Amino acid sequence: MSGEILRLDIVTGEKGIYIRMDKIIFTGDDGENIEFFVIEETQLSGNKYLLVCDSDNEDEDSEATILKETALDGDEVVYEFVEDDVEFEAVAKLFDELVGEDADIDF
Repeated sequence: MSGEILRLDIVTGEKGIYIRMDKIIFTGDDGENIEFFVIEETQLSGNKYLLVCDSDNEDEDSEATILKETALDGDEVVYEFVEDDVEFEAVAKLFDELVGEDADIDF
């Protein structure tokens, strides 16, 4: 999958200020677009990781996953889902420490 990253602006509405999230639009092998919203990013052992979810609505439950940057070619960035259990657990623990009480994340 390759992705395009778009930054959402901070929006002030009647209910207050909403948190700005980067939105990543992936084009799957079948040509279908899949959207994820970046919660946090970090680096571990020289690799860049993103904690993403499938919704930008903070008031509803959403699915979260971890993506690993695997290639950078000009403006195109390639991410892959982290599938190795040991790598996933290490990065998940780091993200849990980074987001702290800001998010209730179950891995």
